[in-house]
Amino acid sequence: MRLIIVRHAIAFERNAKRWPDDGARPLTKRGARKFRDVAARLVKLEPEVALCFASPPKRAWRTAVLLAKAGWPKPQALPELEPGVTPEAATRALAMLKTKGPVVIVGHEPMLSELTAWLLGTPRPAFEYKKGGAAVLEFPAAPASAEGRLQWLATPRLLRKAR
Repeated sequence: MRLIIVRHAIAFERNAKRWPDDGARPLTKRGARKFRDVAARLVKLEPEVALCFASPPKRAWRTAVLLAKAGWPKPQALPELEPGVTPEAATRALAMLKTKGPVVIVGHEPMLSELTAWLLGTPRPAFEYKKGGAAVLEFPAAPASAEGRLQWLATPRLLRKAR
């Protein structure tokens, strides 16, 4: 399986008065605008996506919707991508998917870097996904701990400049 991992685009800073439920915190207009370019490049790099899953909080969901508008499948909610979920729980959910095509997941830090480290078999994350950044991992079968092979990792700036 080919797994495309995307961190949500630039969102507003946490503000308990404005968004008592942090899950309601949206992308900024600038973040959405910049991510549209990233989404277009991601779709060109990985045109054959079979499924797209997103963490339910608004900022991740909106990022996945922008990916769908660029040409990938419409997102489906996957609660195992929410902040605070363990890499083991997320891996179990991904392993249950029945698809041979590439799968996209959209989520949050530090969960995504922890998940990536788990899937690559490293004891802890060696990097952090930038907002709007992405990576691709390959697996011989379903995603499993220490079975992934990193194909590429890119910042949003690099993706926007990619041709």
